[in-house]
Amino acid sequence: MNIDTSFNVYSDTPKGKDPDSYSPTLRNYHKILWNKKLPNGLLFKLDDTIPMRLHHKSELGEFVLSSDSIAHTYTNIKSTMDIIRKINSDELTKFVSLCSTIGGYIIFPSERINNQMTINGARGVNKKIRDRFDLTLECIRRYYNKENSPLNETLKRYKKFFNLFDSFHGYVDFFLLQDLVTNDYSSIRYFIPFETFENYPLPNDIEEYKQYKYNLSNFVSARSQRMEDLNK
Repeated sequence: MNIDTSFNVYSDTPKGKDPDSYSPTLRNYHKILWNKKLPNGLLFKLDDTIPMRLHHKSELGEFVLSSDSIAHTYTNIKSTMDIIRKINSDELTKFVSLCSTIGGYIIFPSERINNQMTINGARGVNKKIRDRFDLTLECIRRYYNKENSPLNETLKRYKKFFNLFDSFHGYVDFFLLQDLVTNDYSSIRYFIPFETFENYPLPNDIEEYKQYKYNLSNFVSARSQRMEDLNK
């Protein structure tokens, strides 16, 4: 592997564009990282023959996949703007830069099924998730356990994708998400306290945002280290 986990994916993305679609380095890193054996021992071979996407086709099925950020800083949305103004600018710049590295990205299926939302889209617009990946992973955990969640109907549409990993344990290990779950994989290490999906999902004040920033930063750094360990 040849992956620089400190590379900022915005640096090779045209101005005003989304790295998920327009960073060639980000797409190449995804292709390298996730082109590996699945829990069933078969290779999840990825190619980049489809512009801005990754593609897999085998006896396992055919999948078109896109990058998605799992490290949102919420620095450019109205509901957290007052909180963001209170954060030291250098500290914030460092946080945004860390979240713009490969450790803060994952892939999901990108093709719509029955013209309904993809996972990327659904987790972004759902008011109970608001793009928080720890809450998304809780929904995925519940999906594998056949429990309900705000994303359950969306995840069920992509059961062929989730079947690739056999279990929640398999999914977590494949995508190097171990630092976001407890040792027994039974629960999520949330970025900020979580009790129910009925609670407001974003940080409510500066102290909660700092806790969110601290825990998300630690997760991205730990996941990046796991990626570097694969390079050795």
